[in-house]
Amino acid sequence: MLDIADELNRWVEQGRDFAVATVVGVGGSAPRQPGAALAVDRDGTAIGSVSGGCVEGAVYELCQQALETGEPVLEQFGYSDEDAFAVGLTCGGVIDILVTPVRTSAPEPSQGPDDPPAPVVDSTSGTLVAAVAAAVTTEAAALARIVSGPAELLGRALLVRADGSHTGSLGGHPALDRTAVEETRALLDAGRTTTVEIGADGSQCGVPLTLLVESSVPPPRMLVFGAIDFAAALARAGKFLGYHVTVCDARPVFATRARFPDADEIVNDWPHRYLDSQELDARTVLCVLTHDAKFDVPLLERALRLRVAYVGAMGSRRTHLDRLDRLREAGLTDLELGRLRSPIGLDLGARTPEETALSIAAEIVATRRGGTGVPLTGAHTPIHHDTSVTARRIGSVA
Repeated sequence: MLDIADELNRWVEQGRDFAVATVVGVGGSAPRQPGAALAVDRDGTAIGSVSGGCVEGAVYELCQQALETGEPVLEQFGYSDEDAFAVGLTCGGVIDILVTPVRTSAPEPSQGPDDPPAPVVDSTSGTLVAAVAAAVTTEAAALARIVSGPAELLGRALLVRADGSHTGSLGGHPALDRTAVEETRALLDAGRTTTVEIGADGSQCGVPLTLLVESSVPPPRMLVFGAIDFAAALARAGKFLGYHVTVCDARPVFATRARFPDADEIVNDWPHRYLDSQELDARTVLCVLTHDAKFDVPLLERALRLRVAYVGAMGSRRTHLDRLDRLREAGLTDLELGRLRSPIGLDLGARTPEETALSIAAEIVATRRGGTGVPLTGAHTPIHHDTSVTARRIGSVA
């Protein structure tokens, strides 16, 4: 739901009732991962996506149903020969969809004693959506929701911030909320979206529960060293992929805003000195385009000892071999040197700065997702390699 939180908050501010459908489980090949969401308001306006088009129509109807009944709905969509051309995932996967209604306006009063009661919808839902939208735009936060368990708790949620404070409740037992906050906070620290299974003893309600935890953390960083034309193209590609892009070069005449309009930051400093000043996490990617031993050797000496996601360096194969000799002289081990992607990028036959940036970006994605970089045509490798969504199981509440 976090991917459409801003738009949902606008609906809350406008007093529009809506239902949110969220992917809460995936099996096999599926176009969207847990956390992907689609929302429909009472006027029939829809935003977001849960399947890339395969089952959107059926999910749209489920949202309208939830708006009418006021009850959450958990539905599974899968592929079979019978439903391949009807409702189903033609890509061969299975997805579980949780639909929860959100009422932001006051329910209409019953006309008489014989009229059915108004649907009961969690009165804090609108408030929670607003809190989620505010949190994910300014800080690290995670949303934990019950996606499997007693019907009366299905869809219950709480928002957890990095400092451990939270908004909302899972509606079961205070000990359940405490456990959910602890588990969610741990996943938030790692920037992970995953499911957490709580055993019957730990749920405090006699049956197992499954939580979907969606983490929203600041965008990962891409540090591009070397203010050359290839760096300008790579900065654009990095922004397209969702990175916070910094371009660093020791030469002020080259590292300018006019040359790098797409970069979030432009730094005039020696690359290794700037790197020493930064606190980087395991999602950070470093692209060394300096193409000059006096810059890239001291920089790579430090970079290859950091716990970052990717370190790549530009240069010919002859430059690469010379660079390896210099780095060995600086004391780097073969294991540390094995982390270096050089020459940088995948073999796409790239010539222009834009093609080279695409080559580098493709290698970064392949490294992040566990891809091979080989053509999918004729291959027998999985299309989706993402392993970031896994299940955690805990047995009891402390």
